[in-house]
Amino acid sequence: MNGTFSEIRIENFRRLAKIQLPLKGLNVVIGANGIGKTSLLDAFNLLAQSAGGTLNQALSEQGGLVSVLTIDRRPLLSFGLTMATAPPFEYSLEISPRGGGYVIDQEELSQQRRSVPPPFLHIRSAAADIRYFDVEQQHLTRPTWDHNPLETSLAQVPKLFEEPERFRRNLASSTYYHALDVGLRAPVRLPQRMQPASLPGRNGEDLVSCLYSLREGERDRFDAICDSLAAAFPGFERLDFPPAAAGILAMTWRDKRFSRPLYMHQLSEGTLRFLWLATLLQSPGLTAVTLIDEPEVSLHPELLSLLAGLLREASQRARPDTSLTL
Repeated sequence: MNGTFSEIRIENFRRLAKIQLPLKGLNVVIGANGIGKTSLLDAFNLLAQSAGGTLNQALSEQGGLVSVLTIDRRPLLSFGLTMATAPPFEYSLEISPRGGGYVIDQEELSQQRRSVPPPFLHIRSAAADIRYFDVEQQHLTRPTWDHNPLETSLAQVPKLFEEPERFRRNLASSTYYHALDVGLRAPVRLPQRMQPASLPGRNGEDLVSCLYSLREGERDRFDAICDSLAAAFPGFERLDFPPAAAGILAMTWRDKRFSRPLYMHQLSEGTLRFLWLATLLQSPGLTAVTLIDEPEVSLHPELLSLLAGLLREASQRARPDTSLTL
């Protein structure tokens, strides 16, 4: 059974007054500044954080619910999400301001298991009336635990209930990548602690560990990254991993044109960002949804065609419940 999210619906989130967007394995959003491209990624990320039990924290970091509501519209934030299982999961969430905070007005997770309505309900919440389907009792029941009204019921339903947990886990695992920090003291430019890493990290803090792990354990993926670097940078020869201290690895870039290797702090912004993106797209740890904001930053136009190819390959290679949105 597939687990890809096949559609998202958003109302009253920043510039997104009302949208209904089909989703595929690779989704590329292109348009003028100020039309809501980043808002779409932020909205999906907010949904993912709500599934992880940090909705209150996420809204607080954005200045509260009122600050993300579409101006001059009804004060109600609404989400809908479809996951392509058989039958599909349908999830809806509505949040409105109350005093200086907010209230979750409605939340529902359902499946149309019969040919005719009504749908099978895993979760149905309306303000303080919280219900979820108890597998043992075979009916909707109220929580026996201390329910937090500022977090979704999806995040709080006991993990032993397989189907809602599968939906929640896929949504909560979604990862949002902003433009990589490549400042002089950025983590991606520094030696890094050697540790297991299946992803390069949001700020490249695990890039060295991820590449080293791929070289030692999944050589095909590492070689594919090096092939991409060779196509993008004709002088590229190889990556090396000299120790910098006990348990700490540096990474060097060997260039055919120079007698000495280049360390990470000597590489250009575009080179670092392309290396990070190539590693991310080859990583075995890609989450159910990977959101990448403005992946073209600092990249020469010739590199964009290579990046497009890497994105297509990643969307085809990833497991069936994985999608890339940028």
